[in-house]
Amino acid sequence: MEFSRRETLAIGLGAAALTVLPLRVMAAADEAIAAFTGGADVAEGGVTLTAPEIAENGNTVPVSVSAEGATSIMLLAAGNPTPGVATFNFGPLAGSRSASTRIRLAGTQDVVAIAKMEDGSFARASATVKVTIGGCGG
Repeated sequence: MEFSRRETLAIGLGAAALTVLPLRVMAAADEAIAAFTGGADVAEGGVTLTAPEIAENGNTVPVSVSAEGATSIMLLAAGNPTPGVATFNFGPLAGSRSASTRIRLAGTQDVVAIAKMEDGSFARASATVKVTIGGCGG
């Protein structure tokens, strides 16, 4: 099988685009975290994130998150084209600072939860979910 110069160039550009795409998606997640925290430091721990290790179908992945003393929790799917999944806000009379939902994942990726605490600090937790059937067009 022989390729013309145009076909070779198209294959090369396609391969280059595929290598850059994951970097752009991760940059979008980092930008969302920076917007939520205002650029403040985020500590590991203090947030409990529960997600399955393996999800058979990326269309409905159950996720729950909780953080004692949190005023809001942002949930991100770092590998999705649009990483922001949900932001849960808790008032002073909230019985518990926890939430659960089902999310759609494009493929195997990290799910990240960032919690803003009552004292203004931020905490983080993440979990890697392996998806066997993609949900976002996969």
